[in-house]
Amino acid sequence: MKKQMLKVLMLVCGLLLVVGCSNTSADTKDKDTAAKDGTVTFYVVRHGKTMLNTTDRVQGWSDAVLTPAGEDIVTDAGKGLKDVKFGSAYSSDSGRAIQTADIILKENKKSDGVKLQTDPRFREFNFGSYEGDLNHNMWTDIAKSQGKILEQWQSEGISPKDFANSVAALDKDRVEAGTNWPAEDYATITARLQEGINEVAKKESKKGDHNVLLVSHGLSIGALLDSISPGYKLPDGGLKNASVTKIEYKDGKFTIGDVNDLSYIEKGSKEK
Repeated sequence: MKKQMLKVLMLVCGLLLVVGCSNTSADTKDKDTAAKDGTVTFYVVRHGKTMLNTTDRVQGWSDAVLTPAGEDIVTDAGKGLKDVKFGSAYSSDSGRAIQTADIILKENKKSDGVKLQTDPRFREFNFGSYEGDLNHNMWTDIAKSQGKILEQWQSEGISPKDFANSVAALDKDRVEAGTNWPAEDYATITARLQEGINEVAKKESKKGDHNVLLVSHGLSIGALLDSISPGYKLPDGGLKNASVTKIEYKDGKFTIGDVNDLSYIEKGSKEK
């Protein structure tokens, strides 16, 4: 009887030891995983000036190449960023964003082997049937829909949210099914931007502390900042072409750093 009791006791102790080791192993694995999750610093760059910017036409999902002056400014930004080591690089799938990212990576001296990854979630706002039209026409229609003249509407200002929602509402009566993508409302825009930045941030944080280049668009960068810090006010005149905005991701949270930073352009221009 005593021998049987001893066997049972030894068996129980053995099981407890196995379970304890298993839990310790799991805890260690969780701690190791947490230790590997690093801080990701996004260098978010607005694309360079394009031909449609120059002719003052609506440019959301529609696209145009950079002007010679636009290429020069982006090259200056690239030279200013040449000593920043990027672990990864992303851009929207619009040609102007890809062209901008390619120029910056070409000038970079620390990021050999980094391949650009494109993602449609980082596109500019889609303006539907207004794409390619004169900005003046779209702005006038928005002002009229609010019972105002253009000058009054411009002087009062409008948030990116109200701007997007106004265009989306107007576009419903203009767009023809199958001929164009309907204009996006603000909720649609911010949903795709948040999905994109969250997915990229979580993936990149697994690689430890490093910098990530992200080339996007003026209004979309503004909407991204607004989604991180609701009500965020952009500088007067909006974000400049080739400006740099820093966003840090750590422990599942985003923090806004420098916004509309032109110092990299200035630094690069001195190397000529």
